[in-house]
Amino acid sequence: MGLTLCGRETVPHKAGRTRQHPAVQWHPRCRNPVRAVQLRRKQTCNSQHGTVCMVAAVDAPEAQKEKHEQPQADQGPPTKHVRREEAILFQGFGWDSCKVGDWWNIVKSKIQDMKDAGFTHIWLPPPSQSVADQGYLPGQLYNLDSKYGNKEQLQELCKELKAAGIVPLADIVINHRCADEKGEDGVYNTFRDDVSHKGEKVDWGKWAITCDDPDFGGEGSPDTGDDYGPAPDLDHTNDTLRSSIVDWMKWLQHEIGFEGWRFDFVKGYGAEFMQQYCGETVGNNAFNVGEYWADLKWGDDGLEYDQNDPRQTLVDWLEKAGGCFLFDFPTKGILAEAVRHSQYWRLIDHEGRMPGLAGYWPSRSVTFIDNHDTGSTQQHWPFPGHKAEETGYAYILTHPGMPCIMWEHYFDYGLGGCIKHLIEVRKRNGIDSRSSLAIKLAEADVYVAHVSDKLVVKLGSRSDMPQELVPQENEGWKIAATGKDFCVWEKQ
Repeated sequence: MGLTLCGRETVPHKAGRTRQHPAVQWHPRCRNPVRAVQLRRKQTCNSQHGTVCMVAAVDAPEAQKEKHEQPQADQGPPTKHVRREEAILFQGFGWDSCKVGDWWNIVKSKIQDMKDAGFTHIWLPPPSQSVADQGYLPGQLYNLDSKYGNKEQLQELCKELKAAGIVPLADIVINHRCADEKGEDGVYNTFRDDVSHKGEKVDWGKWAITCDDPDFGGEGSPDTGDDYGPAPDLDHTNDTLRSSIVDWMKWLQHEIGFEGWRFDFVKGYGAEFMQQYCGETVGNNAFNVGEYWADLKWGDDGLEYDQNDPRQTLVDWLEKAGGCFLFDFPTKGILAEAVRHSQYWRLIDHEGRMPGLAGYWPSRSVTFIDNHDTGSTQQHWPFPGHKAEETGYAYILTHPGMPCIMWEHYFDYGLGGCIKHLIEVRKRNGIDSRSSLAIKLAEADVYVAHVSDKLVVKLGSRSDMPQELVPQENEGWKIAATGKDFCVWEKQ
């Protein structure tokens, strides 16, 4: 599998090492008081665990089936999907949306606004009951009474979204799961399944937890990814566990109405499992995107220019994961530094391409400038403010990759008009994730690029451009959009 560059397939470079700093909550049931996650290096099982691991694969309980003759909820016809290359994703929540109350109905009230904006897909927060209000420490998977609302409200929301032509994506948290009860060892590692449902039960035991999880007494196989401290890491090598996860995801698809997935913390388990989780549910050709927070390379003088290592790490993951996409964390970080410090020379790599994942594999890159972790009310790695977000959106909405827009930016921060106009320009000119790109200039205070010979994009504070790069009206060029430190021309 290669990568797409200006419509051609080529071979990615090799490199890469990353780490991640997500912000989640800890809870007594999961081990520690509330604080930021501190990841540890993955450990290997000791000799005692090694014996347990071999036994666990044999002793995992047989799959238990519960069949209930209950009619499937009427979710209406499937959404008429746009091509994945043309997708424009909207993050349908912020970090504290769980505190607002009645969130599913609030999102439903905005459906017409989202349709008018041109959003094709919406990423909704984790739907299950959770120890943390935001949903990222799930417990009872089939219990959809959460801080965002209830099952019936979520079903109605998905139905109305699809009727409007917007594809709903569920936030799937399956790297870890909070147990309901303490085991004989006094540790929370016994899971209940209190909601009646079709398919395999999810009342797991210690066999479902990786044996090298340092805190939860697991008896499964070694972890296939990074350790996640706040909750028990799940053993994805176990057939019973994977099968029951697939059943749950099928239930979310057919009973609730989801048509795609956003996978949380995918660096925590092997990329190879994604093909089953996607392929046996919505399909590998649906819009499925993973969160792999690749940490950028920093030096004494700040962000280093060459970010090939982190973006290659993402390429390596994608090659194993089938048709899944990834959020482009390298592009987010590089673009933020370029805008913050007027360093637009960062927006071109040594080979003349975009410097993030979108430069290596744009058809698998979901570009964004902020999300519920980096921005929102958490502000762990925010994009520059004071309307500088307009410059960021001018970049991702005119360039290859599949752009993602954050809820607060569109509805709360006064950026909706600018974003909507840029989406109109993108769609009017047929720009998508495979569009060709020619970067003409990248200096400290100015960046100029041609996109598919249909757009000219200028970023930066410099008001003048070299004469030969200025789009000429007598050649059919006309200004299509302007804003904070950007201008976009389109060809008539």
